[in-house]
Amino acid sequence: MSEWRYRRPIFTKLVTRLEEEPARIQVVSGPRQVGKTTVVRQALAASELPSHYASADDPALRDSAWLEAQWQEGRRLARGGRAVLAVDEVQKVGGWAETAKRLWEEDRQAELSLRVVLLGSAALLVQRGLSESLTGRFELIRAPHWSFGEMRDAFGFSLDEFLYFGGYPGAAGLVEDEPRWVAYVLDSIVETTVSRDLLLLTRVDKPALLRSLFRLVCDYSGQIVSYQKLTGQLQDAGNTTTLAHYLDLLAAAGLAVGLEKYAPGKVRQRRSTPKLLALNTALVSAMSGMTYSEALADREQWGRRVETAVGAQLVASRDSRAEVLYWRDRGKEVDFVVSRGERLTAIEVKADRRRDGLPGMAAFEQRFGGVRKLLVGGEGTPLEAFLDSPEMANP
Repeated sequence: MSEWRYRRPIFTKLVTRLEEEPARIQVVSGPRQVGKTTVVRQALAASELPSHYASADDPALRDSAWLEAQWQEGRRLARGGRAVLAVDEVQKVGGWAETAKRLWEEDRQAELSLRVVLLGSAALLVQRGLSESLTGRFELIRAPHWSFGEMRDAFGFSLDEFLYFGGYPGAAGLVEDEPRWVAYVLDSIVETTVSRDLLLLTRVDKPALLRSLFRLVCDYSGQIVSYQKLTGQLQDAGNTTTLAHYLDLLAAAGLAVGLEKYAPGKVRQRRSTPKLLALNTALVSAMSGMTYSEALADREQWGRRVETAVGAQLVASRDSRAEVLYWRDRGKEVDFVVSRGERLTAIEVKADRRRDGLPGMAAFEQRFGGVRKLLVGGEGTPLEAFLDSPEMANP
């Protein structure tokens, strides 16, 4: 089954919302190359409403006049009833949020039934526009990386293939030619995200440092690394505030994140040593220089991919009320902690079936009490079952 025929779960959500009254602006946001454009085009075709699709993904950044021209075309279609306007890469339009707010309010006053779908790859800029100008007028549909179940159903991936090649549908057809697959991931995903989304649209004073930090996250994905150690391994690293800010940018772009240590009190969390985590195992594999067979034979490397896959799914599946963290104290460690208000879930990941106990889980429960415990892999929940169930990743 090809990428173009497979329908992601968010397809049904979007089609339903296009039919709802009252209408709100639908914002589809997520990392590059996860099929946002495809699923929106599928939804436009399925809704059977007249529609106009336009993309601002152009070397010359579009301005608000361009967006208004697209909106006018949508209005023309809506004069005979409901219609849909879809604008891709909207974050590249200067002043897009303010323009969308003004035009949307004009449509409401004129009682025009124009449904609007906005797509964006740079989550940081999309969120900024939503919070500053479109509060109360939009609904956000998150398009995360493809899960194991989706890659299996659409492309026939085995669990091991998913752990190495990850969840990028556009790269799935290249896995038999690994050098070509690596080039696709690095050029079409990593470099495009860094150079076009982050460097062109966000202030980055040290772009070489940003790239080096991303490589380091891939090298140490699943490991706890102090800011002091990061500074020591990066040239021209500046201070820890700069590194923390760049980790936030990588997280907003859907590439990597620095998980904070669980501790009561936000101030202590923000000052904590981060646990580095690539948000897709494909990024780790492409940056590693190891082939699929080499990585599969290296149990330490494979264990890192297992933990990265679990952590990435936890981050992708969390709802707005949950945080994904880690915990370590006096040599005892919990791989991931999902905090939702007063509810805590401690998650350990095992890449093999060795019986070496769970001292970190026991210490965490003794200290904080009332903790839900979840073992993924080993003698706990099978890794395949966990990665196949979004509900398990949102405890």
